[in-house]
Amino acid sequence: MQSAPLDTRYQIETPEGIDLPLRPAGLLPRALAFAFDLGVRGLAMGILLVPLALLGNIGIGLGSLLLFLVSWWYMVLFEVLNQGCSPGKQVMGLRVVQDDGTPIGWSASLIRNLLRFVDMLPFGYFFGAVSCLQHPHFKRLGDLAAGTLVIYRQQPAARPKIPQAAPLGLPFTLELNEQRAILGFAERQGELSAERVHELASILAMPLQVPAARAAEQLNGVARGLLGPT
Repeated sequence: MQSAPLDTRYQIETPEGIDLPLRPAGLLPRALAFAFDLGVRGLAMGILLVPLALLGNIGIGLGSLLLFLVSWWYMVLFEVLNQGCSPGKQVMGLRVVQDDGTPIGWSASLIRNLLRFVDMLPFGYFFGAVSCLQHPHFKRLGDLAAGTLVIYRQQPAARPKIPQAAPLGLPFTLELNEQRAILGFAERQGELSAERVHELASILAMPLQVPAARAAEQLNGVARGLLGPT
């Protein structure tokens, strides 16, 4: 029997009963994000260690402390304080969250990053790569222990543009379906021919008591009025 393919969607239900679809990130984008972060840390350490080396033993001590802080706290600080995004994850459009979709906390970030050395065993991130490839949501061992998930960041949907028009109010209350019809008409005008715009405007003009001669302009004004200040 053929095994089911790895699912590329992870759906959770919020306490409000809303289904929230998340898209787990696979091994390749995560590896590229880690490589970018490794480069950033190496560059930062190289810049900082050069002047410290001139301070002799004190500089060596400070450099060792700095190396420890950067090695173990770089990821944790960025993940907790930057909405789950290290610089590498930000470049690759990724972020790390809890399994329930909530922002990652200090304890979870510490666990997943402290266990990174186990994922690296025996060499070249071998255990972590095997775990990612075997898990349906691409979790490495640190993610399994911490209850975290690396996902693609959702880009905010672009708001449809409505033609410029002076906001206009009607002398009566519109029902919800009428409001949706007017907003849909205004948002789709850029995709329609002039003839189709005139046709739809004429259909909407009659029940809304809008003059047919200036129906499109009037309806755009009503749409602006419904949206309020933007």
